[in-house]
Amino acid sequence: MNHIKNDPHCTYCGHRELEPGFLEDAGESSRGYSRWIPGPLQLGIFGGARRFGKRRFAVTAHRCTRCSHLEFFVQP
Repeated sequence: MNHIKNDPHCTYCGHRELEPGFLEDAGESSRGYSRWIPGPLQLGIFGGARRFGKRRFAVTAHRCTRCSHLEFFVQP
């Protein structure tokens, strides 16, 4: 279900104005934005997340203009 497309409102306070945005990721070898990877977090031998061969989805965030609650979604 695409909450933003079908019924854009804050799930915390019910306000109808959501400001679109994104989460910045400034980590090593980052592309500058956050990505969601399905499945549980698995760490590699050097302590980083194991990502090889896994699908990645860009994360968008929408901020409620009344209460500042964030709603997160992934783009297919």
